[in-house]
Formats: sequence, C-alpha cells, structure tokens
Amino acid sequence: MSTVQNKKSILKKLSKRKNDDESEMSFIDHLEALRWHLVRGVVAWMVTSIAIFVYIDWVFDNIIYAPARSSFITYRALCSFSHKLHLGDALCMPPVNIPLQGNTISGPFMSAISISMIGGIIIAFPYLIWELWRFIKPALSQKEFKYARGSIFWISLCFFIGGAFGYFLLAPFTFNFLANFTLGTTGAYKFMPTLDDYIDTINNIILGCGIAFELPVFAYVLAKIGIISAPFLRKYRKYAFVVILILSAIITPSPDWTSQLIVAIPLLILFELSIIICARVDKQKLAEEKEWS
Repeated sequence: MSTVQNKKSILKKLSKRKNDDESEMSFIDHLEALRWHLVRGVVAWMVTSIAIFVYIDWVFDNIIYAPARSSFITYRALCSFSHKLHLGDALCMPPVNIPLQGNTISGPFMSAISISMIGGIIIAFPYLIWELWRFIKPALSQKEFKYARGSIFWISLCFFIGGAFGYFLLAPFTFNFLANFTLGTTGAYKFMPTLDDYIDTINNIILGCGIAFELPVFAYVLAKIGIISAPFLRKYRKYAFVVILILSAIITPSPDWTSQLIVAIPLLILFELSIIICARVDKQKLAEEKEWS
C-alpha cells in the first residue's frame, strides 16, 4: 500500500515539475512573441520614417510649415465662413509671418530626423496598435474578445481625429497668436523663432491632441475592468472639468485663452461622451448579471 502511495506521490511531483516546465516555456514563448511584435513594429516605424525622410522637403513645405502661412486652408476657410455669415472680417485672422532661424550646424538635419520619426509614428500608428492587439489577443477570453472587436479602428480613429484637430485648428490659432504677439512698443524685440522650437511645438500639438482624444477609449476600457463607472464620473465631473482646463493649458503652448478654449471644449464633450459610454457598459454588465442569476 505504501509502495503505491509512494508511486502516486512521485507521479504527482513529476507532473507538477512538468507543469512548471511547461509554464516556464510558455512564459519564454510569450517573451519571444513579444520580441517579434516589437521588431515588426519598429520595422514598420522605420520604413515610414525613411519614406518621409526621402520626401522631407515636400513634407516640410506642404505639411509642417503650412500652418505658419497666411494661405493655410484654416485661415481661408474661417475668413470665407465669416463673409458668408455677413460678419465681415470678424473671423479672419491677422496675416502670419514666422521666419525660422537656426543656430546650430546640425539643426536642419536633426529637424528632418525629428519630423521623420514623429511622422513615422503617426502614419504607422494603426499598424503599431494592431501588433499590440495581436500580442494581447491570445490572453483574452471569448467574452473579452467580443467586446474588444473593432478596438483598433476606434483607437486609430480617435487618434487621427485628435491629430487633425490639433493640426488644422489648434496649430493655426497658436501660431497666429504667438506670431502677432508683441512685447513693448520700441521694437526692441524681434520675433525670430528657431526651427527646432517650431517643429517641437507642432509635434507636441499633434501628438498631445491625438492622445487626449483617446479619452472615450480609455473610459471604455476602465469601465470594462470595473475601475470607473458612469455614477463615478458624474460624481467627480466638476473636478474633471478643472483637470481638463489644466490639460488644455498644457497642450496649448500659447497663453491665449482662445486656444485653450478650443482644446477644452472638445475635451469636455469627450468627457460627456465617456459618461455615456460608461453608462452603456454598466447597463451591459447589469444585464449579464441578471442572465447569470
């Protein structure tokens, strides 16, 4: 009898050791899979960055420097809209003149690298999210997979809408305000921004707005996990408004209240949309609980 028990004990130990080995291999396999997802993501990023660098002159003239020109589409559209409403030149912005200077030998080259890298991230963003999704997908349950369907589309859509909002609306207001702001009346101050400063500003505006517009997606994920709910967001709405105002002040490089308001209003709308999304998630959870009961 003791011999049989000893054999069973040995078999249990061997089985446990085997399971431990399998879990260890499984962990290594996960690391290997993560490595290849990262490699593919970096390759996609580098390919798009190189493509932008090849056409860097066209990209700079027609995309990067465009909001600093008075012929930019936003200036013309606002002025045309003002005339159609019979408001005269009320919505027409003053002419923009932003001459850029460099104070380092490597300035133009490093700026081209910066434009290419940031542009590569923006263009390859859906693919990068897709690679992240492919890594996470095997760990999801059937129910989680069902809820997460279409997430790549919505994450990418929110990011691109935010980036477009920053580029076409916020950047022109910011550059127009900063370019026409004067200090003193003697003409001692001459507005001559550096190339690096201009590129950093427009990059921060586009990426900042792109990330900020992911608020509904974050709310959906946190509501699914159970960290937040619609009543919770409603309870702390007034504090959220203060945070949004602070965030809009951080995203907008200019102290102009108009630019900050342009950012704050969409974020407030997105916050209210997040409450609606969380309410729908809460309703789904309640229906599921009733089903199980």
